[in-house]
Amino acid sequence: MTRTRYKIYNDEQSHFLTITIVEWIPLFINRDIVSLLLDSIEFLQNERSLTLYAYVIMEHHLHLIASNNHLNKTIKEFKSFTARNIVDYLKERNSNTLLEKLKGAKLPHKRESNYQLW
Repeated sequence: MTRTRYKIYNDEQSHFLTITIVEWIPLFINRDIVSLLLDSIEFLQNERSLTLYAYVIMEHHLHLIASNNHLNKTIKEFKSFTARNIVDYLKERNSNTLLEKLKGAKLPHKRESNYQLW
């Protein structure tokens, strides 16, 4: 599966974003993981000036309508932070089946991590 990075050229506009878990793994059926996402979104609103107009969290992806002066960077930080926290959560609970799926989905050029979440 190919992945694309968002190309945001006008930070003054709001953008519709879809962020998907690799291989459509339904991680967001877990309330604790959803809480991690919501805490991260709240942090972005309070500390990174993210304006969030709407969002919906589905079982394996989320949609956002948002704006920010540095939306590319803000979303990159969000994905990195939440990925680390979710992987740590799965490790703490010995969710080896899910961790193996995330490990198998990791792209070869991603050398900074053992897992691919987004």
